[in-house]
Amino acid sequence: MGSTEVVKTIVQCDFDGTITEVDQSFLLLDAFASGNWRQLLIEYREGKISVGHFNTRAFAMVKEDRQTLVNFVKQTAKIRPGFHELVAYCRREGVQFTIVSNGLDFYINTILTDIGVKNIEVFAAQAQFTPRGLEVKYIGPDGAHLDSDFKEAYTRLFLTNGYRTVYVGNGLSDISTAKHAHWIFARDELLNLCKQKGLKCLPFVDLNDVVRDLKRLKGEDIILKP
Repeated sequence: MGSTEVVKTIVQCDFDGTITEVDQSFLLLDAFASGNWRQLLIEYREGKISVGHFNTRAFAMVKEDRQTLVNFVKQTAKIRPGFHELVAYCRREGVQFTIVSNGLDFYINTILTDIGVKNIEVFAAQAQFTPRGLEVKYIGPDGAHLDSDFKEAYTRLFLTNGYRTVYVGNGLSDISTAKHAHWIFARDELLNLCKQKGLKCLPFVDLNDVVRDLKRLKGEDIILKP
């Protein structure tokens, strides 16, 4: 008698500008960076440095203590509508929901705790507070330090582990990993890049749109079902 293979599904979700309405790291850098971090942003957007290199150098300019930054994050973070609904939907349907972000772990975890969202797997830059500034490290699935392709490394891990992958994102740093996903939900710059590269994607305004389309695709047996 043959066995039926159960297909596992994972929603890999970006954080800054996807779960939050604006990029929380940019808010922090605007408020606290002691140098010209936007010049580094230009270099990143021109392809001269990786996003990991950008964040490492930019956040080294931030020398405030942890509590000051945590308080700032709590006061300024704005969550995109539909986030709670997306998490709840994934839990009801037995879908793994994982945040993979080039942002910093301390503010992602601060925001999730502040809005009452618990037990979500988060892979992000590890931030250490020092008198010299924030030290930022990207650690890949194998424990090795990464300078680039952080999100993509985890996407490849999920695929290797047999997951059908749904990607949700908004920015330039999402395109290299989104192209490996089975389904892409995109807005803003990622949406434009998908169109330019001929990648099929579903646009969204808020995360309720993602929930709606996941339900529709499931109903059509296109996604989330073996």
